[in-house]
Amino acid sequence: MLQVARLAPKLLGDSKDLVQSFLSTQQVDGGFSDRSGAADLYYTVFGLESLRALSAELPVESATVFLQSFGCGNELDLVHLSSLIRCWANIARVPPPEFEAVQRRLTQWESGNIYNRFLLLGAHQDLQMAPPDKLVQGIEEFRAADGAYANHSGAARGLTSATAAAIAILRHFGEDPGPELGDWLLARRHSSGGFFASPDAPIPDLLSTATALHALASLRVPLDHIREPALDFLDSLWTSRGGFVGNWTDDTVDCEYTYYGLLALGHLSL
Repeated sequence: MLQVARLAPKLLGDSKDLVQSFLSTQQVDGGFSDRSGAADLYYTVFGLESLRALSAELPVESATVFLQSFGCGNELDLVHLSSLIRCWANIARVPPPEFEAVQRRLTQWESGNIYNRFLLLGAHQDLQMAPPDKLVQGIEEFRAADGAYANHSGAARGLTSATAAAIAILRHFGEDPGPELGDWLLARRHSSGGFFASPDAPIPDLLSTATALHALASLRVPLDHIREPALDFLDSLWTSRGGFVGNWTDDTVDCEYTYYGLLALGHLSL
């Protein structure tokens, strides 16, 4: 994802500096702020990744102190543990020595739903460990009745983000996701150019749009016919502060959606 997000400046042009300026305002206590303004590991991932996408200097010294405060993450849930691992991967060439304990924890973690499997896949990669086959085994349990993937078994309808994550997992393990998933994702596209989170979602959103574009690109589905509408949709979520909001009803700009904006722009620049 980061490799593609690095292409975003091609479309940002002079606005690249505005994005970088916004990200600087989100740095709090060594990390990056959540939507309430407090430093948070999850949002720090997106702050660091966004800076890297812009080829900007990372706040390595302050981020190191912030990350060290979590030790090896014994008290963290999987979302924040994987965030801690990813943050270290962004600022250090090798994980801290105490991360041997984290490596042992990852081997014992249940694979769980699609989202957990996606997090575990990324965490293993960041720690330079071979992801276990259990992450792809049983993944069809989460296939929804409409042919896409959901985060729980027996779902009638799939989710765009879960389907995109499943595609990434399947491709990593050499499995063919099948062209029907590309068709399902394209059917989630709104006339505005954005993508819905599910068949029942009332409006499109940035997370679904970015992950759908990423998954479609991995499936080698041409994006030419949706490029201009998608760019118009992204423009509707862009703010003068230099970041993106998540959807048309959202008025909070944050690091997470700014990163997804960069990811989407990267794909649309190709």
